[in-house]
Amino acid sequence: MAAPTETTSETPTNKKQKKSKNTVDETELLTVPDGWKEPKFTREDNPKGLLEESSFATLFPKYREAYLKECWPLVQKALGDVFINATLDLIEGSMTVHTTKKTYDPYAILRARDLIKLLARSVPFEQAVRILEDDMACDIIKIGTLVRNRERFVKRRQRLIGPKGSTLKALELLTNCYVMVQGNTVSALGPYNGLKEVRKVVLETMKNIHPIYNIKTLMIKRELANDPELRTQSWERFLPNFRHKSLSKRKKPKKKTVKKDYTPFPPPQPESKIDKELATGEFFLRESEKRRKKMTEIKVKQAEALSKRQEQRKKDFIPPKEKPAMKKTKPATTENKIDIQAIKEKVKKAKSKKLGAPPVNPETPSAKDGKRKKVKS
Repeated sequence: MAAPTETTSETPTNKKQKKSKNTVDETELLTVPDGWKEPKFTREDNPKGLLEESSFATLFPKYREAYLKECWPLVQKALGDVFINATLDLIEGSMTVHTTKKTYDPYAILRARDLIKLLARSVPFEQAVRILEDDMACDIIKIGTLVRNRERFVKRRQRLIGPKGSTLKALELLTNCYVMVQGNTVSALGPYNGLKEVRKVVLETMKNIHPIYNIKTLMIKRELANDPELRTQSWERFLPNFRHKSLSKRKKPKKKTVKKDYTPFPPPQPESKIDKELATGEFFLRESEKRRKKMTEIKVKQAEALSKRQEQRKKDFIPPKEKPAMKKTKPATTENKIDIQAIKEKVKKAKSKKLGAPPVNPETPSAKDGKRKKVKS
């Protein structure tokens, strides 16, 4: 009886081990190993080639004509390696790519189509050729219709580029993509993950969200991706949460139109000229009387207008009311008040004292009179 008990104790542990192995296998399948690359598509994968010929054409602006004419031999050489023919039509202003009998890669024609699209959107040939690689993709984002006001559109597009192209350069470094802002489009070239981030940043910039916020989050994500422990965890706690501030309220209109209550009945018919004359009794007057009445009304109006005009003219000759010239009297403060009693006491003291010294040789009144007589003579 001991034997079956031992087997029963071993079975649950074996099941747990099997379950843990299955879970590990699933996680390994979900995660892509580092440095893994898809094998290159070769002639052996499709030895018989393609059944039908495929072709794509795209137009280019006039200012790109000189550059395309110069670099076209290089384009033909690059596409010749994947057995695709390319033609440049300067009269129509178009570029065409089409497959040949030797073409074995069915996706090569789509890459060639992307190549001519990028060349048409002012991407230099050195960067555009990278689209022919397997791990490269491109995205042309249309931004022309996202903002109605032209001035606002130009400001937001310049914000995306940044001072001396610094914002665009930071975005390129964080996403490993080449970004080209030209006219009403933004062309991006790089890996799929990077293109996704570039599109998000561009669209949010055109919606008046500054690119610096997205660049900050990308920098944090880049640091977190290097940590193997945090790969499987949620990063929400580390990412910054930028709140949108409503700076100004919506401007209200000056004139508010009040909607009238709906009534199924039509409005009353307005009175005609004859109806008004019948109501006042003018209809039954003679023509001469009507003229006389009109003339009197005109004269009354003329007299009123004349009186108004005269009053307007007289206004210039009426002198303005002058304000009475009043001196501003300062309120007597406690410091400026004169103590009269103290001054009186000082004067009394001065009188009681003999001010100054007596003369040395006081002259007699007889001598003074003698001097005066001499002066008179």
